[in-house]
Amino acid sequence: MKLPIVAYGDPVLRKKAEEIDEDYPNLKQLIDDMFETMYNARGVGLAAPQVGLPIRLFVVDGSPFGEDEEDSPGDPTVKDFKKVFINPIIVKEYGDKWAFNEGCLSIPDITEDVLRHANVLINYLDENFEEQEIELTGLAARIVQHEYDHIEGKLFVDKLGPLKKTMLKSKLDAISKGIVRVAYKMKFPFEKKGR
Repeated sequence: MKLPIVAYGDPVLRKKAEEIDEDYPNLKQLIDDMFETMYNARGVGLAAPQVGLPIRLFVVDGSPFGEDEEDSPGDPTVKDFKKVFINPIIVKEYGDKWAFNEGCLSIPDITEDVLRHANVLINYLDENFEEQEIELTGLAARIVQHEYDHIEGKLFVDKLGPLKKTMLKSKLDAISKGIVRVAYKMKFPFEKKGR
């Protein structure tokens, strides 16, 4: 089932999400729904807060970037990078920071260059609640860092400089009011009914 994606301005996007356990209700269905929602919106990652749930869960599938990154020995290629992250903890971010144009399904029609570390080491539980640890580089590392920010209550626009944030303020306000065209179902926190 496709879930509505929560838009910029909703308080759930600013909450530090809570850990869950194996008894979380309908978890398998939620994971399936999150993948379906992400694919429908043409995303490469989706965090639970983006569908209104303040829990430490996100899903990723980097296959749309598969053409853009060369394989690096010992690392999963981004084109085969499809995973579920439950209760993840970033152990370390390292390597040179590099800029890449990022967007977000909760902030449609805005993309900006964001600096992030080239590498990340992350510990998490998979969909079977088995503990995993993986080291990621390049675009796979970036996707995980972006989604991890969501469960920490942060958004990619928080990483922009003060001038850029000021320039985007009216666009961000419009998004929160639902004054934006999107090809997927969204929930806007300040939408005026009957427009």
